Formats: sequence, C-alpha cells, structure tokens
Amino acid sequence: MRLSADDRRSLKRVLQRRRAAISPVSRGFPPRLPGPGRRAEGLSQEQTDELLARARGTYNRLENGRIAHPGADLLTAVAQELGLDEHEWAFLWRVTRKENPPGALHGSAGTDVAGVWRRIVEGITGTLVYLSDVEYGIVAHNEEFRAFFPRRQAPANVMRWLLLDPEARTEVLVDWADRWAPAIMPHLRQTVESRPRNAALARLERDVLADPVAGPLYRDLAAAPLPYEDGAELPVHHAVHGPGRLTTCLAEPIVAPGARLNLSIYLPDGPAPGLPSDLPPGPSPDFAPDRFRDPV
Repeated sequence: MRLSADDRRSLKRVLQRRRAAISPVSRGFPPRLPGPGRRAEGLSQEQTDELLARARGTYNRLENGRIAHPGADLLTAVAQELGLDEHEWAFLWRVTRKENPPGALHGSAGTDVAGVWRRIVEGITGTLVYLSDVEYGIVAHNEEFRAFFPRRQAPANVMRWLLLDPEARTEVLVDWADRWAPAIMPHLRQTVESRPRNAALARLERDVLADPVAGPLYRDLAAAPLPYEDGAELPVHHAVHGPGRLTTCLAEPIVAPGARLNLSIYLPDGPAPGLPSDLPPGPSPDFAPDRFRDPV
C-alpha cells in the first residue's frame, strides 16, 4: 500500500519532530556535534534503529512512508521510543495502515480528564449526565444524576455499582439480570481486554467474577458483541420519580481516550404528569403524549 505524498509529508513531520525532541545523550549516545552535511536535532535515524533493535535503514523507510502496511510490533516500538501521545499513536496507525489502533498506547490513557470537563458536566441541566474515566470512576456529574440514586449518593465507580451493588440490582435497575447485565457486562470485558496492564480494571473484573450473583452471568454474557446502541431504553426505579426508563447516549472526550460521557433522559412510566388517567387507548389526532413528558 503506497502512501500518498501528503500522507508521507505528514508522517515525516510528526516523527521527525518527536526525534528532534529527544537528546541522544539521554538514550546513551554521544552528543551530535556540528559537521558537514544535514544534521537534524535529536536522535538520528541510525540511532533510532539501534534503540528499536532493527536493521539499519528500517526507521528511515518508516519515517519516509516507504514500508507498506508496517507491523503492529514496529509501530508500537517506534511510538514508545519516541514518546508519542495517544493522538499521534492513532495518527500513526491511520496513516500507515488505514485503520485505528487495536487499543491505547499508554495504560494511563483515559484516567486523566481535564478539569474543564467537571465545570461543563456540572452545569448541564435537563438530563442525567456523568463523566467516567477508563476505569469507570466517576469524574464529574450533575445534580439530576445525583438525584437518581437513593439518598442522593452517586457511586464512586459506576461499573462497580451497576454490577455489584445489591441495591442497584434489586431496587434501582429493573430486570437487572435480563436487561441490564447483558447490556453492561460486554462493556467491562472489552475495556479490560483493551487495557491488559490496568490493575484497577483487572481487580474490578476479578470482583465481578467472584460475586455469586454477577459471576455466572458475566461468564455467560461478557464475551458477546457490544449490544449497546445510542437511544437504547432500560427500565429503572428513579429515587424521586419512581418507575420509568432511561434513554441513554454515550460519547468519548477526544482528549481522554477511554473516558465516557453518559447522557440519559428519564421518562416516567404511565400517563404523562397532569393528564387524565381515563384517556381512551391510543393517541387522538390532536394528542401527542411525548410533548408532555418532561425530562428530569
């Protein structure tokens, strides 16, 4: 697969900038002294080959876009040696292999979410909103989300609450075993597999497997494809408003791969508030029930 001229220029610019930022001395090489010929700052291409334990000229061909479909092991080694961030890592895969990377480069990706997100999330009204990091720890949430829980206490870790909290399984998440567990467990399995070096995720999965209620279901359900679709509805019992459904959409902050922004609208079961309960079945031509449903 031959890279376009634009892709080759972009690739060279990113990798050359990263090489220039690394002092050869910091990697055990003597300083590069001025001399004849063109000498870029930082590591030379030959020094990079040595660090990668690759044949001479390998890195030169990669940086100049002359390796067709480079292997994942080469891309990973280059990214780690040059200190690429998550966005540069994704760029490296997309430009050389025309696909997204199989996972994050750094195990810490998605655990550090900028503080501005807290201000934004806390300021949203009219829907339940929370932001969690890659380990499912809740980073920020708004007042409507807190009001959803008994005693208005939002959990510290949303996945641990969803799968292991007895109150969640029996009182808040209606039809937990049949509706919630199949929808949630594959998400945990996928996240654990994408972050094999993350100790917190591994511990969470071990706790789920050890639980006498969640464990058997997780072994049976977690390996399934992700069943979630934006707009999916799941039954709940709201701490303030009672039985209803949550309609949910998920998003991922660009700056924190693996973090999740969850927005959910609560819709109560039964007749819309303020409407007579003896209405005939089915909407009349002039009646649109959804117009009278107010999100929390």
